[in-house]
Amino acid sequence: MSIPINYIEFKSTDLDATKAFYSAVFGWTFTDYGATYTAFTDSGVEGGFEFTNEPIVNGVLVVLHHDQLEAVKENVLRAGGTISVDIFSFPGGKRFQFLDPSGNELAVWCNAS
Repeated sequence: MSIPINYIEFKSTDLDATKAFYSAVFGWTFTDYGATYTAFTDSGVEGGFEFTNEPIVNGVLVVLHHDQLEAVKENVLRAGGTISVDIFSFPGGKRFQFLDPSGNELAVWCNAS
């Protein structure tokens, strides 16, 4: 089963400065989803920035898309990954996050059904 990279999330300590920077430098367009999240387009791949007050250690979250979220979660566990954030709902879908055997964190999401 091949699952493509669908979305990339970054962390940001200042969303307004982040939007101004990426808009000015790369021409990205932003859509705000509340006070703590903004999504970008016009970058070649869709993504977003999540606000954080914490120091940014690994500020990028690669997000994969698959319609069978539970099946992918089970595959992650069987292959030796660990669930770092269990399945949760958000506007438009559901997702979970996991750590691969090296500690890299990724996410898998599916559309709301």
